Amino acid sequence: MPNLSLEPISRATLALFAGASGDHNPIHIDLDVAHDAGLDDVFAHGMLSMAYLGRLLTAWVPQERIRSYRVRFVAITPVHARPTCIGRVISVDDGLATIELAVTLADGTTTLTGDATVAVD
Repeated sequence: MPNLSLEPISRATLALFAGASGDHNPIHIDLDVAHDAGLDDVFAHGMLSMAYLGRLLTAWVPQERIRSYRVRFVAITPVHARPTCIGRVISVDDGLATIELAVTLADGTTTLTGDATVAVD
């Protein structure tokens, strides 16, 4: 499965995602709130990374073939980070492929892990 390399996460991306998702938690868009929480800057919504992984899957198979999709959030994605989505088929049984998924950053940090099951021909 080809990797999906994304542009760096910008403040505009975070604002647009907040509006599209309805998740207006200020920790993702307000620098003062991030500073008050002891952080250097805002960080991306975990669901944004999950959406990127969904994009990886649907670039590989049509949406109707996805039977399950699960993720676990393991680290934050800082603003300006450049995520890469990775998928690897680990098994195929009875017409179903199990795929191991992850989102990684250039520094080697894994921010999201997960798996999916998709129907294959």
